[in-house]
Amino acid sequence: MSKSRTRKDVIHNIEKLMDQPVDVKLAGGREVTGVLKGFDLSLNLVLDETREYVRNFEDPSKRSLIPDPASPDSMVEETRFLGVVVCKGTLVLVVSPYDGTEEIENPFAGE
Repeated sequence: MSKSRTRKDVIHNIEKLMDQPVDVKLAGGREVTGVLKGFDLSLNLVLDETREYVRNFEDPSKRSLIPDPASPDSMVEETRFLGVVVCKGTLVLVVSPYDGTEEIENPFAGE
């Protein structure tokens, strides 16, 4: 028997992330990281020190890579600094802590 989650449960979990760095995935493929400064019941988020990961124009499912200025032989993800932003709740797909997460390959891709 599955227990349905209420909006109150979701909000309680997001409260734990206040003033901590978070990753946010938005509808349309945008991804940002920043420090969660506030939110409301509609899941509108206020982020500070926000960086957006720039998408690859040839393959929008991947992040854009640029040469690493510190090491010309390696590549780093291209980002742009946005500062303080408000993410509209209807566009927020995923909010997760910045530390302790990693991107994995889709196990269902190519089947």
